Amino acid sequence: MLLLREILITKELRHLLDHIVLVMIPVFNIDGHERRGPYNRPNQLGPMQPGWRTTAQNLDLNRDYMKADAPEMRALLKLFHTWLPDFMIDNHTTNGADFQYRILYCAETHQNVHPILADWALKELMPSVIHQLEIQGIFTAPYNEGNDLKNGIINAPAPPRLSTGYSAAQNRFCLLVEAHSLKPYADRVYSTKAMNAAVLNYLHENSEELVARNRFADEDTVRQFCFHRKPFPIHVSLKKESQPFSFKGISSFEEMSSITGSTVTRYTGEPVNIEVPFFSKGEAQETVLAPAAYYIPPEYEHIAQHLVLHGIELRTVNHPCKAVAECYRFKDVSFSPWPYESHIRVNFQTESFEEQRILRPGGFIVPTAQRTLRVLLHLLEPAGPDSLLRWGFFQSIFERKEYAEAYIMEPIAQTMLDQNPSLRKEFYRRLEEDEHFRNSASDRLDFFYKRSLYFDSRENIYPILRLGEIPYEFI
Repeated sequence: MLLLREILITKELRHLLDHIVLVMIPVFNIDGHERRGPYNRPNQLGPMQPGWRTTAQNLDLNRDYMKADAPEMRALLKLFHTWLPDFMIDNHTTNGADFQYRILYCAETHQNVHPILADWALKELMPSVIHQLEIQGIFTAPYNEGNDLKNGIINAPAPPRLSTGYSAAQNRFCLLVEAHSLKPYADRVYSTKAMNAAVLNYLHENSEELVARNRFADEDTVRQFCFHRKPFPIHVSLKKESQPFSFKGISSFEEMSSITGSTVTRYTGEPVNIEVPFFSKGEAQETVLAPAAYYIPPEYEHIAQHLVLHGIELRTVNHPCKAVAECYRFKDVSFSPWPYESHIRVNFQTESFEEQRILRPGGFIVPTAQRTLRVLLHLLEPAGPDSLLRWGFFQSIFERKEYAEAYIMEPIAQTMLDQNPSLRKEFYRRLEEDEHFRNSASDRLDFFYKRSLYFDSRENIYPILRLGEIPYEFI
């Protein structure tokens, strides 16, 4: 709001609007902003009445970009793909260790963002912003996810559930600004304002280059992953490689606590510069090849609507047509023991197979050759850390709805055993090698049920199909 005053009222920064269109959301988490109280956020120094981290639904909005549970997020996504900003700034206040910096930043420069944007941020944007801040006596450093600086600064690739990772998936750059919660409130406000102004000043002077890089990223994403069939990095992780970083810390020591029964960090308030390892190099841990298109069956229309929310284009199937599709089957399925952001997340292994399918009327064809390709792959490829399947949008496919009573299935199993030598060999090998299987009557019977004609062929099968080519009528 102070920045807006200087742009619109006092007009000291009016020149920023010469080459920039600003779309500002003063408060995103309105529920948390209004849930003010003197006992909120005990690890934050001021204001007198801090707000609350989550919404009234107890959702953290900066974990919601892909699943979009919150109405606030759905409104933001509509705003995002309506305006399709060339740059995004996300202002936060951070927790964690104590240090000298009033403000930190997070700039996505890993394999989850187009290299033309990563290179620009690393070599041009951030050096300029850091220099402008230092002129004002404000020092900054990369945001650290942990609070034990002995382990170094960890700047890991952001998954698309977060603002920085989501913007990267949209071929746009987002700068995460993290004011230090233990610094006085006024210092946090003015440091945040200074960093925002420094970024906007740089964008004002380099607006044409940024727009050109974004357009290239949009076009090149389709070119590389659709036309050249380059493997897409669906899961990017942090390498163990590090480089030294001189960090402006606060001296601390460990003291035994009778409350916790273990040591607790105590900060002395004395500034100290320490050299710590800086982990900031990513690598593609898992890749996928983009299909020509996806097919969404009509009964999953809500999934199609979710894609539209992210600005993804799709086409409705009006009459049945045949297509050879790649399908996913899941095995070793397990569920998280505790909810995360209101969802029970799923872990699994996959195997793929091809099958001729009928694309039914009312279903949807989703071509991958579109600028939102990265978001599309993250949403529909199960392996993605924030795929809709991992978030639990397809839980029913893991549930068995039909079964056979033992007195019915046992005679059928005996006939199968008598008539199929290879099945008999596999069964007795399992009995010999697997003690749990040998001692479980239900698992032994299930062995035959799964291999019988009565078993549900759609159990553990992903309903979204990968198409190697788009049917002619949809081209």
